[in-house]
Amino acid sequence: MKKNRKLLRNILIIAIAIYVVFVFVNQQQTLNEYSKNTEELNQQIAEEKANNEDLNQKKDDVNSLDFIEEMAREKLDMYYPNERVYIDQGM
Repeated sequence: MKKNRKLLRNILIIAIAIYVVFVFVNQQQTLNEYSKNTEELNQQIAEEKANNEDLNQKKDDVNSLDFIEEMAREKLDMYYPNERVYIDQGM
């Protein structure tokens, strides 16, 4: 009878130990995934901040005369009077 109780107690202790190890390993894997996701999201945030700075710079440049002149030349093919424009048709 005492032998059965000791055996049952030992089996129960081993089962609890195995369960604790399983839970620990599972939680460690989850934490590693979260760390990886955090790094990826921080990288995306940095990229978006850089993109946002570029857009803010472009927004500030839109009202400058240099930008207006550049867009008129590139998009609308507008030039100053008596200005010679050479077009390479070899392409």
